[in-house]
Amino acid sequence: MRSRQYGPDLTPPWKNQAPAPEVPAERDLVVEEAATGYCGAVVRCEKTAEGFTVTLEDRFGKHRVFPLVPRGFLLEGRVVTLVRPAAPSAPRTPGRTASGSVAVPNARARVARESRIYVEGRHDAELVERVWGDDLRIEGVVVEYLRGIDDLPAIVADFAPGPGRRLGVLVDHLLPGTKEHRIAAQVTGDSVLVVGHPYIDIWQAVKPASVGIPDWPAVPRGEDWKEGTCRRLGWPVDTPAAWKHILSKVDSYKDLEPELLGRVEELIDFTALPGQE
Repeated sequence: MRSRQYGPDLTPPWKNQAPAPEVPAERDLVVEEAATGYCGAVVRCEKTAEGFTVTLEDRFGKHRVFPLVPRGFLLEGRVVTLVRPAAPSAPRTPGRTASGSVAVPNARARVARESRIYVEGRHDAELVERVWGDDLRIEGVVVEYLRGIDDLPAIVADFAPGPGRRLGVLVDHLLPGTKEHRIAAQVTGDSVLVVGHPYIDIWQAVKPASVGIPDWPAVPRGEDWKEGTCRRLGWPVDTPAAWKHILSKVDSYKDLEPELLGRVEELIDFTALPGQE
């Protein structure tokens, strides 16, 4: 009688050329080498001068090395082709927002808090949104602009800040002895934080190197600073177009001066304190 383990031509089943599934030779996988019947657990796979090999360890702790050949092993009685396991993928590092914060994928915007951040003008608001927009949406803090701060005391009174309703204000050119400094002192309190940067205009908070210029030019007092800057840089005197160009060069916090970075982070922390819903 012909054994059921062999075909009509007495070919062992493990030599049958029908396609065999590929199985990664993961560590501790127990297989049988088809030609010798040696059974053991995978210890390692490696590349040698003769090709790729797999090392098996039997139940006595002895090791044997076999070539990784098609249809060369049995797994639970089935003919398989062992293949090298995929290399472990590099650990994924969390993405970052433009502000440098850890990104929260698919995060939904928080319902807006009652607290607010006010900035002086539209350009300030657009720059803050470009770099800190993701953070602001997660914190639920809205940024609005004032068109200057001469009327800040009346604006703050109308806002009616208090517990759970904080107001943060970002001011241009906030230096001791200036008009801006005197106005800020009138409104600062437990629920109102006024901070500022030393620059005449928010344009200067963008690093010159990011814009592709050696430095921001000095513009004499009495001359419109934005228009004077355009003239001295050889740009058309078109401040909306100039600002569009400047803003397009800002990709992240790395393009901004640290004197602005710290102040905006301070305002976000102040208006998004836990419990200030």
